[in-house]
Amino acid sequence: MKRIMLCALIGATGFTLTACKEPFNDIPDFVKGDIQQTSYDGITNDLLTAGLGATGLASTPAPAFTDALNPTPAELRRLAIYNNYRALVDTAPGGGYGTFFGPQVGNGGEGRIPGDEYIAYMAVPGTDVPVTVMAQVPESFDPEQPCMVTAPSSGSRGIYGAIGTAGEWGLKKGCAVVYTDKGTGTGSHNLATNTAQRIDGTLTSLEEPVQFRADLSDEQRATFDSAWPDRFAWKHAHSKANPEAEWGLHVLQSIEFGFYVLNEKFGRELGNGEVLRTINPKNTVVIASSVSNGGGSSVRAAELDTEGLIDGVAVSEPNVNPEVDRSFTIRQGDGPVITEHSRSLLDYTTALAVYQGCANQAPAIRGTAPLNAAFNPPAIGENICNSLANKGLVSGATLDDRATDALRILNEEFGIQPEQNLLAPVHFGLSVAQSISMTYANAYGRAGVEDRVCDLSLAAVDSAGAVTPLAPAVEAALFSVSNGIPPSAGVAIVYDGADGQPTSLPISASPSSNQMDYGLDALLCLRSLAQGRDVVTGAALEGSDAELADAIAEGIAEVRASGNLQGRPTVFVTGRADAILPINHTSRPYFGLNHRVEGKKSNLRYYEILNAHHLDVLNGFPGIADRYVPLHHYYFQALDLVWAHLTQKQPLPPSQVVRTVPRGTITTALTEANLPAITLSPEDGDRILFVDNQLRIPE
Repeated sequence: MKRIMLCALIGATGFTLTACKEPFNDIPDFVKGDIQQTSYDGITNDLLTAGLGATGLASTPAPAFTDALNPTPAELRRLAIYNNYRALVDTAPGGGYGTFFGPQVGNGGEGRIPGDEYIAYMAVPGTDVPVTVMAQVPESFDPEQPCMVTAPSSGSRGIYGAIGTAGEWGLKKGCAVVYTDKGTGTGSHNLATNTAQRIDGTLTSLEEPVQFRADLSDEQRATFDSAWPDRFAWKHAHSKANPEAEWGLHVLQSIEFGFYVLNEKFGRELGNGEVLRTINPKNTVVIASSVSNGGGSSVRAAELDTEGLIDGVAVSEPNVNPEVDRSFTIRQGDGPVITEHSRSLLDYTTALAVYQGCANQAPAIRGTAPLNAAFNPPAIGENICNSLANKGLVSGATLDDRATDALRILNEEFGIQPEQNLLAPVHFGLSVAQSISMTYANAYGRAGVEDRVCDLSLAAVDSAGAVTPLAPAVEAALFSVSNGIPPSAGVAIVYDGADGQPTSLPISASPSSNQMDYGLDALLCLRSLAQGRDVVTGAALEGSDAELADAIAEGIAEVRASGNLQGRPTVFVTGRADAILPINHTSRPYFGLNHRVEGKKSNLRYYEILNAHHLDVLNGFPGIADRYVPLHHYYFQALDLVWAHLTQKQPLPPSQVVRTVPRGTITTALTEANLPAITLSPEDGDRILFVDNQLRIPE
């Protein structure tokens, strides 16, 4: 019955999962074009480190290209693995790399892993834009005890976006690891030259399969380039596909791709040219995993999976947008009861984009938030506060009063935990909320690059913030350097409606203020689209703005998570100080929703890690290293716990708060004393409970 149900679900999309066919190893219908296979010897090159080894991954400078204008696929892959690994894992001395995690830990030597890599495009319903899928099969894979780990990319990263997280753990365990870029990735399209990336990252302007090109005819592209020269379209933002709506399906398809690859390699040949599928979901341990957006994708896959492809789930800081269920509340310690939880990503992110630039100047965090002064010019922060005050969006007569009110709004009205306040300024300085707001407003609304939502576009800029052509050597490296969500790798967000001329958003002046206020008018426009009303006047949106806001609301509804994991053993680990995906709108309410939906059948465990946050890479900086521990360490613990549960019937520890101990100074190396283990018998005061329709989190 389970098999029939999933086959019907997938069949309705126009594709057929391999598991729905006869037990022969047929290539899945959704695979488009050739599957590229490469073997790595584990000496000169490998699956995990691209031959760099643990030392090379932790070293600077980054590996270089022989010809900067014409990098080879192997060079692009090596740099992509280097950058993606270091983007998610703190490789600085003393932060846990080489001691608690890293290619060499539990693997010996430099941690290079020999094996085979298979990569292809796959199709998904409703769009012609391809999704990249990849399977890595380490030489240590045992077909008699097969295992598989999913590794959808975190953030908007490309196909190697989970190499240092789920990839490392799975490969070192001897499991096949299946990756997907989830319809995101670099996928840039230079609208001036028509260049785009092939699957291997090399550039082409020819009409051939590429990761993404905008849905424009040559004439339309030329017209757009004439009006707005040197702009780029980006896959996640401009594919008109709302890829997030299908992230769960992408993961399920990647698992099917993995089974196809494994049976091509290990399946039993029948002598008539056919191969029998001897490795299948019944005899393979499959853990759906990854972090951030990748973690949310695996959660959505587990909700969709009615066939039994997935045995367990282990994710870190998952980007989940749980369905809104206000029948339960959330309370931390003796703090306020939170009823307005489960806000959408675009809701709380546009709020951060609008208010955080002013809140950075609040006396409570101005001088104590790490890197605040370095990343956020006080004069621009003051201008943002003044613009907000002039629009009636913050109150107070002085800068201190206005900034304090902006911080209050974020904490009290939007459920941002005070523990997140110290890290929010550096994230604003890195344009995290601003880039998410721009990309996801476009994606949810299925807008095209030609729509220039809120007068925002993507282009390279010069030192004065003016649009300029992207340097050819920079464009040649985009596949390896970009995180898939500009500003990134030399491509900036440009406010085309800025006072004077199109200008890089952070130093643009809004027409309504005539002062450099981080293009606040554009950010308020995005906020209004997320709310479906003009957030300054309160008036309803009209015309095309109203239509786009409705489309965005529909797009958000498509990505809401049901909370139904169907009883699967599942572990979430999340840092309480996560300032990108606030816990009161992600992990916490998902845990509550799951208990409302599944009740006593729930097998979800939630571990909230104190003194941990979203971007471990920042732990390599003074002021942050002093206060925070690597969440990555607990993510690997989560995987270990789910593995032990599935293979050895070990019980999963109850949901709990883990009380870590910061190391105090960046020169002091982390030890086990800083990182207490998730325990089978937590103290009563550390247990996370769902009681009387309230999720109770210990202080």
